[in-house]
Amino acid sequence: MGKEKSPLKILKNQSYLQSSFTMLLFFASWGIWWSFFQLWLTSENGLGLSGTEVGTIFSVNSVVSLILMFLYGTIQDKLFIKRTLLIFNAVLATLIAPFFIYIYTPLIENHFMIGAWVGAILLSAAYLSAVGVLEATTERFSRVFGFAYGQSRAWGSFGYAVSALVAGFLFVKNPQLNFWGGSILGLALLLNLIFWRPKEERDAVEAIKELKTEDATPKVKDMVNLIKIPMLWQMIFFVMFSWTFYTVFDQQMFPNFYTGLFATAAIGEQTYGTLNSIQVFVEALMLGVVPIVMKKIGVRNTLLLGTAIMFVRIGLCGFATNPLQVSAIKMLHSLEVPLFTLSIFRYFTLHFDTKLSATLYMIGFQIAAQIGQVILSTPLGILRDSMGYSTTFHIISLIVLVTWIYGLFVIQKDDKLVCGQPLEA
Repeated sequence: MGKEKSPLKILKNQSYLQSSFTMLLFFASWGIWWSFFQLWLTSENGLGLSGTEVGTIFSVNSVVSLILMFLYGTIQDKLFIKRTLLIFNAVLATLIAPFFIYIYTPLIENHFMIGAWVGAILLSAAYLSAVGVLEATTERFSRVFGFAYGQSRAWGSFGYAVSALVAGFLFVKNPQLNFWGGSILGLALLLNLIFWRPKEERDAVEAIKELKTEDATPKVKDMVNLIKIPMLWQMIFFVMFSWTFYTVFDQQMFPNFYTGLFATAAIGEQTYGTLNSIQVFVEALMLGVVPIVMKKIGVRNTLLLGTAIMFVRIGLCGFATNPLQVSAIKMLHSLEVPLFTLSIFRYFTLHFDTKLSATLYMIGFQIAAQIGQVILSTPLGILRDSMGYSTTFHIISLIVLVTWIYGLFVIQKDDKLVCGQPLEA
């Protein structure tokens, strides 16, 4: 395994370039419709659903996603650095527009629960579960081919930011344009995965042999034994009541809350798209900065810092009364996401066996968050309908605060129980 290269030499690393471009296309294909999914579900320009119905859709999405995530993680650990599963995800991404327009919309309007479950299967298979596979696989590529995962992941945020900016203008004209944009970008992603296979990956016989040795190959017994580890369950609980709100708050509630602060829905939707894009651009920049911060203050402290920012950001939204205040608070998101996601990934590779990194990431982070969404999405949707946004945001913020306090006791220090890849000196 090579060492991380300088900023100039990294541009010669074909595996880094291919992984980064894959990240960019995947998140662009996802972001162009996902960033307005909640607005499409609730607005007159979309399906006009209630908060309770939206909560139900997000809960059903989470149920299917957590099942697929476990299967995806197990499959990808067996595939090592092969992109077979990602190609399958990209095929489904190219079908997103026809699915939404000709299947999902009629089902939701006429047979709500059937539509919710059918939609959850495709959305999870193509995006909601696939994102974990992509991130875990890219992190493994970064270790095998010598580049920084955070630098590659930053291109995903860049792709999402560009899409979110364009999405706001498309949505006002016709939401179907957002879905067609997702399909076009999904096709580009598919072609990229099929036809761009860097030479160093083709020639990486020794790296693959190393991964395929008896000791390095994950066995079913190894994966089953994961659920017996108390520290993993502690992290699952921590993620369930913290990162869960990335979807419950930011994607299920915030878009409609924010656009409702403006004189017209059209102005709010365009402004939201612009704000979301700026926020994700800053997030992409921070993905390059956070690894430096993590080296200075440690993995544990970085994770706790990200959780603390989440508590402050959600809580302040419960007090804000105008678009300018909420926009400023929203920008804290660009600090919170890189701090939390990069540190949680490094936490698993630090304290657990790295040969199971994809499965660990799926179970301890992605699946844990999905379980949290199953538990909390519908109740919080009902709460929002009955008590409004402000009270709901305060309750969410309080849950995150309690979880942060819990984290002080259960998140291991960086020099304790190191069973994976140690930190660099």
